[in-house]
Amino acid sequence: MAYKRNIDRLPIPPRDAKVQNVTCHYCIVGCGYKAISWPVNRQGTPDATGNLFGVNLSEQQPLETDAWFAPSMYNIVKQNGRDVHLVVKPDHDCVVNSGLGSIRGARIAEMSPSETTGTQQRRLTTPLVWRYGMTQPTSWEDAIGLVAEVTRRVIEDQGEDGLLVSAFDHGGAGGGYENTWATGKLYFESMKIRNIRIHNRPAYNSEVHGQRDMGMSELNNAYEDAELCDTILAVGANQLETQTNYFLNHWVPNLRGESQGKKAEMMPGEAHPPTRMVVVDPRRTTTLNACETVAGRENVLHLAIRSGTDLALFNALMGYVADQGWIDRAFIEAHTNGFDDMLPKNRMSVDEAANICGVAAADIVKAAEWIAQPKEDGARRRTFTGYEKGVIWSNDNYRTIAAIAALSLATGNIGREGGGCCRLGGHQEGYVRPSDAHVGRPAPYVDQLIIQGKGGIHHVWACDHFKTTLNASKFQQAYKKRTDLVKDAMSAAPAGDRTAQVDAIMEAIRQGGLFSLDVDIVPTAIGAHAHVVLPAATSGEMNLTSMNGERRMRLTERYIVSSSPSWPGSSKPPGGGRESRMWRTSSRATTGPRRKMPSWTAITSTRAAERHVTYDRLRAMGTNGFHEPTVAVEGDKIIGTPRLYTDGVFNTDDGRAKFLETTWRGLQESKAKERDRHRFLINNGRTNHVWQNAYLDVENEFISDRWPYPFIEMNPEDMAELGLNAGDLVEVHNTNGSTQAIAQPTPTAKRNETFMLFGYPTGVQGNVVSETVNELIIPEYKITWADIRKLADKPETTGHLSFKSPLYREG
Repeated sequence: MAYKRNIDRLPIPPRDAKVQNVTCHYCIVGCGYKAISWPVNRQGTPDATGNLFGVNLSEQQPLETDAWFAPSMYNIVKQNGRDVHLVVKPDHDCVVNSGLGSIRGARIAEMSPSETTGTQQRRLTTPLVWRYGMTQPTSWEDAIGLVAEVTRRVIEDQGEDGLLVSAFDHGGAGGGYENTWATGKLYFESMKIRNIRIHNRPAYNSEVHGQRDMGMSELNNAYEDAELCDTILAVGANQLETQTNYFLNHWVPNLRGESQGKKAEMMPGEAHPPTRMVVVDPRRTTTLNACETVAGRENVLHLAIRSGTDLALFNALMGYVADQGWIDRAFIEAHTNGFDDMLPKNRMSVDEAANICGVAAADIVKAAEWIAQPKEDGARRRTFTGYEKGVIWSNDNYRTIAAIAALSLATGNIGREGGGCCRLGGHQEGYVRPSDAHVGRPAPYVDQLIIQGKGGIHHVWACDHFKTTLNASKFQQAYKKRTDLVKDAMSAAPAGDRTAQVDAIMEAIRQGGLFSLDVDIVPTAIGAHAHVVLPAATSGEMNLTSMNGERRMRLTERYIVSSSPSWPGSSKPPGGGRESRMWRTSSRATTGPRRKMPSWTAITSTRAAERHVTYDRLRAMGTNGFHEPTVAVEGDKIIGTPRLYTDGVFNTDDGRAKFLETTWRGLQESKAKERDRHRFLINNGRTNHVWQNAYLDVENEFISDRWPYPFIEMNPEDMAELGLNAGDLVEVHNTNGSTQAIAQPTPTAKRNETFMLFGYPTGVQGNVVSETVNELIIPEYKITWADIRKLADKPETTGHLSFKSPLYREG
């Protein structure tokens, strides 16, 4: 059935409604929003003087009016114990989104917890502890005291390697600078925890080591550069689905030719031919279709390479561009090292790459021309390169990313308008932890440690790697077995006798058990196996700072405030005292100068060297904020850095970027064996509707009604051979595990190649992905092979679904 919100009218914000700054806490784009709130027993009037918008609402408003909000942007929430109307609507004055709202951000209000409207009733509000065969509510003191005592005892028995940690490491809903600061102080400074994993990776590491080792941050340009460039090169990314408003507000105007005036103004005297687009992706995506629609097919090139062969492609592009003399030799000699050593080691012919990648040699040559051939007036082509999970989570990650970045560097597209080589990102960023040098490189493969029975206690912070990890079936089985041992021991000991309870837990740990703490905002799959669950505060429930994909830092103000100790807003942000208490209790057995847990004070700056970055200044700068790092302060205005490396100085000891050896090595042996053993490539990724692993949408009809099961896109001929119809329930299975999905006929899909929704709760794609990582423990989610068989005819819950292609054009 179609989703309907039971709202037939919306209240009018009065003139004196409170207006606060909000940055959308979902994807890395970080669109600007405004939170508008006012008492529930009041509303404004239609006349221009009686409403916040200052317009006559009794008249039909123009198409692009700002005096409007949708039902999804409205709710009733608590502020200081009282109900208030809440509207969270896109900010037309924010340069990131210019008033656009995505399917995620435009639902911030309705996804807020409300006792009145009943939204987000899954929200965790009180600590829980395993007692009497089930999780039971308890006090903060009781819950934290138990965790701290077990942590102390495990460290006494096993040392600090006995403590395993799964941590968020991003901004937005993950907690931003404030919360990574607090968890970092605990685990990295006050303790020296090595066995820590991050977000959806099984180790604590960067996904972009290759580019960082070259001396370049992976976020180095401004969104404006997508409007100024001559060519956009998109690698393993699907921007319309995953970063909707960055694509619509910055890519599309350039592809349509609407940015020509802006280019002429910023780059006078330079020719500006029609913008070209090169898409490197095995699939025909919605982004590709949209680009062809707005730019014309003659200006869009699709390199539909074989999955995992990106490195061969970019080595060939580099060699061809260098042979044609399209590199920026002056820039290379002045600001880089290693180019002449790198080139012969990595060299691959166009024909050889075409054979490996499965694309025409002529198309590789055309891509090189569009990327690097000087324009008719001799000016160097400005190319912006964006890459994401399609290569980050694919074959030979380190070398592939280094090869992509090398092409941008060699053609002089780093540090200039219309350039940049950037990951396109998932979350906003919020890193401000102390040094993690003690973790080492490569970092420990924590998931495998858990599977192998190592460690005694696991602290989980806003992660659910039951849905988002490699070899998820085996991980889940090991986790359940180990945590059940502790649950049985806790059930057998008197809950009121803390000493007996902890002794029983420790004995179970010595027998192979694992004690689990889960800190999150909603119940999760991994949290169901935890022994203590703590509710956390999230975006809108605390002042929270983060930066987006162009390093634009903003403040999301606290607009939900509750006086009730058992409702969100009273849940504890990390640093609100619980880390300090946990540390003081758990560290009694150890001493040393490094074991000092700083007392928490409210963060008013993101970094010690930037004390001028205050909440007040960020609040005054609204939803536009500033680009990190800061340069100066003029009154209340912070001056930032739109583009990095404009001075040619890079993040290396000598300030010169360095080219790396990126020789093509083929697929990893384990992946090649999977390919030979099973029929179907199981690629995976996101859809516009679903944020991450749908953690807020498990019981939300808007998403669950659209996708009761994850989809798997299949070629119709493959479906016919397997006797499948649209919407049939299928099992995807291999030697790693099995999972389920509904068959989505996709005429543009290649034979024997599929694409499945990643991380969905009713069908975990990670179940069929092996434990294979690269030498730096970066996961290879994208490359796996499996077989597919029918489980059942189309379930009743999918009978209402449309399986019409979402593409503008089919071919």
